[in-house]
Amino acid sequence: MLSHDRVWAAIDALAERYSLSASGLARRAGLDSTAFNKSKRRSSDGRPRWPSTESLAKVIEATGASLEEFTRLVEGRVSSAAPQRMAVPLLGFAQAGAGGFFDDAGYPSGQGWDLVELPTRAAETSYALKVQGDSMLPLYRNGDVLIVEPGAPTRKGDRVVVKTTAGEVMAKVLDRQTVKSIVLVSLNPAHPDRDIPMREVEWVARIVWASQ
Repeated sequence: MLSHDRVWAAIDALAERYSLSASGLARRAGLDSTAFNKSKRRSSDGRPRWPSTESLAKVIEATGASLEEFTRLVEGRVSSAAPQRMAVPLLGFAQAGAGGFFDDAGYPSGQGWDLVELPTRAAETSYALKVQGDSMLPLYRNGDVLIVEPGAPTRKGDRVVVKTTAGEVMAKVLDRQTVKSIVLVSLNPAHPDRDIPMREVEWVARIVWASQ
């Protein structure tokens, strides 16, 4: 049965699974750090306060959990123990922009890459990019690690990494994509939005997780 206590218990279990506090999970999901505090779970008169569906969707996206997995946590059918970790190739944005490092699908080619161990599930084709500089503030800081998944379906509002044929690599928010161009909204308001002809786009990869 779906209950107020079980939904909040599932959020706590998901945070524990990824070695996060309730505040850390909220921050990773792009929410106010107090959104999941125990004091926010009931109103001043004691009535139960439920997390919004938008908050739950952001938590699922930020942790890489599936809706089915979260439902099992709500029902108490799975342990909150951390899932088996996996290691993926780690590149800097400068490496990503250089030639010869990727195959036609946008995945790192060759061997000898540094590896990073993930506290979350990822597709076999996923890899990691380390943020360099402040062009992605306030969402991503210098040194944060982004997990990207080449070939993953994208839609308006997704955070993506795009590489151009000129070697420029950027993390933006997808506004729209047509056969002619891709329109990207900058994460940092100090940097301009972009409208790039598709003939100048080498690959697009969706960001599926980010360290915070």
